[in-house]
Amino acid sequence: MKSKKIIVKGSEITIIQVDGKDYISITDMLKAKDGDFFIADWLRNRNTVEFLGIWESVYNPTFNYGEFAIIKSQAGLNNYKISVKEWVEKTNAVGLKATAGRYGGTYAHPDIAFEFGMWISAEFKIYLVKEFQRLKEDENDRLKLNWNFQRTLAKVNYHIHTDAIKENLIPAELTKNQISFIYANEADILNMAMFGKTAQQWRTENPNVEGNIRDMSTIEQLVVLSNLESINAMLIHQGLSQQERLIQLNQMAITQMKSLLNHQTSVNKLK
Repeated sequence: MKSKKIIVKGSEITIIQVDGKDYISITDMLKAKDGDFFIADWLRNRNTVEFLGIWESVYNPTFNYGEFAIIKSQAGLNNYKISVKEWVEKTNAVGLKATAGRYGGTYAHPDIAFEFGMWISAEFKIYLVKEFQRLKEDENDRLKLNWNFQRTLAKVNYHIHTDAIKENLIPAELTKNQISFIYANEADILNMAMFGKTAQQWRTENPNVEGNIRDMSTIEQLVVLSNLESINAMLIHQGLSQQERLIQLNQMAITQMKSLLNHQTSVNKLK
């Protein structure tokens, strides 16, 4: 298990990766809290439970709503108490993780860790977000160097020669059936908007191809996908339904791809 460290207001905070996703140690964050305070105190709060339930409903298709409803009805009562381990086991939550061993402790997805940071102090949360963003920017800078090198090798002979090829890169407008379908994975919302198919559909159509749908994407498609990820996060915070977001993301994908292909000289500099 890989780990990284950031320093927030003098406290060393561990960050681990689980299935390729960052999780921040809220056990480490407790060191910055004045007085006795426990994660269980935060978890028993009704507002905390409601926040966690909403987060899981957005990002976790296997969330156990039945158990969550029971926990929510008890949250805030004097005799109510639940541990992180119990929360995860009962609701099948993915936003919080209780780990043992070398990096033992309670870890949270950054969204949830930032929320927990407010229980430390508003100032602590601001510095936590700042340091985490700095870490990710440093990582992205290193990844861009490697990514550009790999893309240059893979695309050294890639050129758009005809308008017909250009047209094949422009996403098609989704049908009503595609829009109305419920997609369990947020990544597939972006895949549908960009490619008109889910990752599994692509894999079924290409059983002998190594890599995944994004590995086989052109640099133009990857640029647009990166933009769509940011836009999708914004639309989620605005409270738009999955169908509404998919329509907007598909239209944005079409518009942005046309714009990139019309300015191909600038894009070629990235290859």
